[in-house]
Amino acid sequence: MSSDNVTKYGYTPVPRDPNVLFENHPTGGGANPAQAAYSLDSSELKFPDTELVKKAKAFVKAKLNEPTWNHSHRVYIYGTAVVRKHFPTWNYDNESYYLSCLFHDIGTADDYLSTTKMSFEFKGAIIAREFLLKEGAEEDLADAVCEAIIRHQDIFVTGGNITTVGQVIQLATIIDNVGLRANLIAPSLIEATIAAFPRIKWSSCFSSVIYKELTLKPWCHTSTFEVPNWVEGIPSNFATDVEKNTLMKKFE
Repeated sequence: MSSDNVTKYGYTPVPRDPNVLFENHPTGGGANPAQAAYSLDSSELKFPDTELVKKAKAFVKAKLNEPTWNHSHRVYIYGTAVVRKHFPTWNYDNESYYLSCLFHDIGTADDYLSTTKMSFEFKGAIIAREFLLKEGAEEDLADAVCEAIIRHQDIFVTGGNITTVGQVIQLATIIDNVGLRANLIAPSLIEATIAAFPRIKWSSCFSSVIYKELTLKPWCHTSTFEVPNWVEGIPSNFATDVEKNTLMKKFE
């Protein structure tokens, strides 16, 4: 693996636990952090538009429903805004992050969720890696996207490290799904992002996917959010948190 690719594709290790990441942080720590307040049309938040991205978008858009497609784009905007404001020295190619966002929930698509016994994160990661390699992507890029997707719900892991891109997508998905650490972003940017990529009842859409996967695959990775020996009929902790996303409720 090229040493240059460690930085380029977002492999640089950072603490997995956001509490460690933001402890005594000069702009993101404490109860009242500085807030990222970029304009959606600013250069800081511009979506990559490479040929590989265009092919990936066409593939993913044909598989995802509109709420999930929009969620993936909100995740790109929120994550990029957080990095620009609070971690300006993190230096990775935005293409690797955008591709991770595009593919991160593809395992929930109708074509895949009920056609594999694998957890949706793992299946989605494999789909992304195979697609990117087929389209000529460098293996280090395909692997970076694959790893970020595999680990994007390692929420209760407190020790160790994660790739930079992996941490960013975790922070951004949690902001959009349950509202945690949304105060890192200015309300005006959240409102503009949702206007551009509407939620379309995302909370209920995603909570239904959680229940569907838990019911189909009670061994799945999503079950790490649940009580031991979770079985159908027990309320899902994760789905409940998603449904109770009070910050985003007015946008549903």
